[in-house]
Amino acid sequence: MRINPALCIKCRGEYNLCGLSYCPILVELRAKYTLKNAINKERVDGSSPPSIFIGRIGYPRINVYPATPPMHGDTSNLENPKTWLSMRLEDFISSRLSLIRGSIRVRVEDAKNPPRALHDVQVMALSSNPVDSELILEKPVGARYVLDEHSPPFGPSAPLQELRIYSLPPTPRIIDKVYSDTDLNATEAIWTLYSHGIDVHHISRLLSVGALGIGKRRRLVPTRWSITAVDKQVSDKLLSEVRDYPLISEYRVYVRRFRDNTFVGILAPHTWLYEWAEAWWPGSTWNLWGGDTVLELDYEGYWGRDDYPSIGGCYYAARIAVLEALRAMRRQAAVILWREIYPGFNLPIGVWWVRENIRAMLNGPYERFYDLRDALRYVAGFLKLPISTWVSRSYVIRVLTRQSSLIDWLGGK
Repeated sequence: MRINPALCIKCRGEYNLCGLSYCPILVELRAKYTLKNAINKERVDGSSPPSIFIGRIGYPRINVYPATPPMHGDTSNLENPKTWLSMRLEDFISSRLSLIRGSIRVRVEDAKNPPRALHDVQVMALSSNPVDSELILEKPVGARYVLDEHSPPFGPSAPLQELRIYSLPPTPRIIDKVYSDTDLNATEAIWTLYSHGIDVHHISRLLSVGALGIGKRRRLVPTRWSITAVDKQVSDKLLSEVRDYPLISEYRVYVRRFRDNTFVGILAPHTWLYEWAEAWWPGSTWNLWGGDTVLELDYEGYWGRDDYPSIGGCYYAARIAVLEALRAMRRQAAVILWREIYPGFNLPIGVWWVRENIRAMLNGPYERFYDLRDALRYVAGFLKLPISTWVSRSYVIRVLTRQSSLIDWLGGK
């Protein structure tokens, strides 16, 4: 069967658009780690960062996976995206694949009145520090890993017979307060935690284990859904503030080149507009078998959007990062975020990669311009796709120029 490479870009292992019951890209990538990393243990004793993965297969009856590496001590970096960019990619992946998972089969509504094992998982999720624990498994772990476009990698799993917790660090006061408040809806709980400095990575873990929201409505949320839900909820709230700020006074251009990726950000003096675009080169993660570079773009106007972007969770991961930056500046802008992904970057490692790279880029230096043409000519020097290709697809540039001659101004480059 020959698969249309364009389908892989749209699907990213989620929708089975090729008609197969499995994702051949993920199968091929997992095979690289099967023999190298599989272990044969029925007990895993270690310090969980803490780490929990909530599956989605079989919803509303799903698997909950508490996880721990077979080591004790400060393992917090295994769940801290702020440190992951400084690691070699292979070290990051191997460290994440050391997180051995035990699976518990439950219904999503069990979160509001959890059985003992699920309650222990929820208590683990509240902690900001490693939890000494032991997984007693029904059989040795297999060799199935989580390599996903949305969540960071996880190691192999086996059915869980018993979860033992030996030490439980104190829960941060604000997390304990929100967890205990069964009259606080999930949206308000997410914003309360974020405004008290709890990172979105931790908040998404709390949402996924059903620790947030009105008591009788609490549900388990698959990890990939909770990550995007938190990015969206927080960025929606940030946007409601940013819309009230004055416009920036110039075009600001940011560029970040990092590990077979180029990120470009353009902030324009205009009311809020936003686009996120990705160009996947042949040989990159979701274009392994294609012969041409595939460009995908999604966008929104001043009032945001109500439907889910076809480009996936990266859209909201980038959106929260740029809105954090605008809020810190106390300025409003139209935002163009473009990403090029080159051969060599061929593993799905989660939307954290986009969020943290955009955060890093926007915390770095930028160039000022007072004309959009000059800004785009500058950007063209960092991109491999012709700038005319980017401009012809750009929603924000179309709104900013209100004319079709911008490519001509750029000399057709």
